[in-house]
Order: sequence, then C-alpha cells, then structure tokens
Amino acid sequence: MQAPNALELPPLPLADWQDTQATLHMWMQIVGKIQLALTPMVNHWWNVTFLITARGMETQALHYSKGTLEIHFDFIDHNLVLATSGGDMRVLPLRPQTVADFYHEVMQALTDLGVEVKIWPVPVEVQNPIAFEKDIVHHSYDREAVTRFWRIFSWADAVLKEFRASFIGKSSPVHFFWGSFDLAVTRFSGRRAPERPGADRITREAYSHEVSSAGLWPGGGPVTGPAFYSYAAPEPQGFAHHLIQPPAAIYDQTMKEFLLMYDDVRQAASPRDALLQFLQTTYEAAANLGHWDRQSLER
Repeated sequence: MQAPNALELPPLPLADWQDTQATLHMWMQIVGKIQLALTPMVNHWWNVTFLITARGMETQALHYSKGTLEIHFDFIDHNLVLATSGGDMRVLPLRPQTVADFYHEVMQALTDLGVEVKIWPVPVEVQNPIAFEKDIVHHSYDREAVTRFWRIFSWADAVLKEFRASFIGKSSPVHFFWGSFDLAVTRFSGRRAPERPGADRITREAYSHEVSSAGLWPGGGPVTGPAFYSYAAPEPQGFAHHLIQPPAAIYDQTMKEFLLMYDDVRQAASPRDALLQFLQTTYEAAANLGHWDRQSLER
C-alpha cells in the first residue's frame, strides 16, 4: 500500500473551520438519522455509520417500500446526492445555509423520491442540542476546509484498514460515526464487559463487550486540531502508564484515551509508520494488560 508523504497531508486547525465543522456535523446527523430509521439495528450501532468513498462519504444501501436509497456527501463537487434503485435522483448543493433549511430540503427531496421516513429531529451526542427545524445558528460551509477534512480522513481510512487486516477476531469495519463525528475501528476480546454505571442506550450497546478502539477525531475543547485516539473499555489497570509509540503520543486523563495529534503524524518522516506504531502499541497495551487471547485473535 502506498501512503502519501507529509507534504500531501494538509493542516486543519479546528479554529480555521470550527463553524463549518459544527454545521456539517448537524447536516450529517440528519442524514444519519434517516439511515437509522431505514436500517435494522445491528450490534454496536454499526448499521448507522457512514463509509469513506472516492468522493466523500455515503450511507449504506437503505431499503424502503419502493426500492433502495443511497445518500452520498460529495466533497469534490460539494453536493448531497440522493439516488434510488428506480433511477431517480436529487442533487442538493452543499453551500452556506442553516441547518433548518438543509433539513427541509432533504426531507422534501425524500418526499419527491417517494421515500417515506420519520426521524427524531434532534441531534445527539452534542451539548445544548437544537432541533433541526429550529436551528438557524449553524449555517457555515467552507468548501476548501471540508475537502481538506475529507482528504485527511480518507488517508486515515486507508491506514486504519491496513491495521484492521491483521486481526481475525471480531472487529468493526472502519467507519464514520456521525453522532461523535469520528472515524473509528474497534477490536473485541470476545468477552462480555461489565455493565457501565450510568450508561445510556447508546453507550450500553456500544460497550457491551471488551474493546480496544482507535480512530480520528477533528478535535474539540482543549484539543485544538485533529487527533488520533485509542482507548480500552473497560480500561485495564496500568493502561494509562504503558509505553506507547511514537513519543509524541500522550494519555489524556480527562478523556481516558491515548492521543496522537494529527500534526505530529503528518510531519513525521513516514506518517503511515507513525500512525501504525500508535495503533499497534496502544492495542498491545489494551490486549496484554487485559489478558486477551492474542494467539487466537491475530494472524
């Protein structure tokens, strides 16, 4: 597999596109909730995730009463494309507009296509959620920043898939969660996990079994740019103090995760090797300290 060098991986400080990121997050939640409504429940919510494509991100095939629907975020021409198995299509331009306007356009497009679907029109996994039809706060769309975001996540998608390939136990696909707005891959030990105190419906299902999970997140709060993360749930004793590579990686006591800033990866002599080091050493910390049966789980 060929990976790009550091010069081909652009910077993406969160401050440069924070308003656009917040708007895009809400738009993706709308499409994600349509997928949620049109798919049967799959363990760990894998039925709701998006996949990276050659032009952006897309839903899986969504079955409705008259056929099949796919929804594609095109981050090259900057359109939302809704296409059915009957050959009908609606193309909505991605442009600066409120979440409320985007929501009404998408729902009208579905009506025009003959797709009957009802969603709960309130975002999840965000602070102070605003119902989609009332959200006139988020309205930014910086095309260049969105394209950079997608290209970075597309590169990470390839490396995460390479990492995933060596694990023969239960593993998630490499997929994008529109609720938490991150690209993730999760490995499982095969054992059930203890109940998480105070867990809601989402986290109870997500962490029903022991996991080592890693991925990429655009940042937020004190994390001022994209960061690769890795955590174990439940976290085994000694995990936070385990030696991790590359040296730039840290353990965040608040988030209970190892973090490796994307800027440290893109500026490395080999970004691919730096990321694979991080993924492998954090997994080994989780698996070894958690007493996973690695011989039966790995190639």
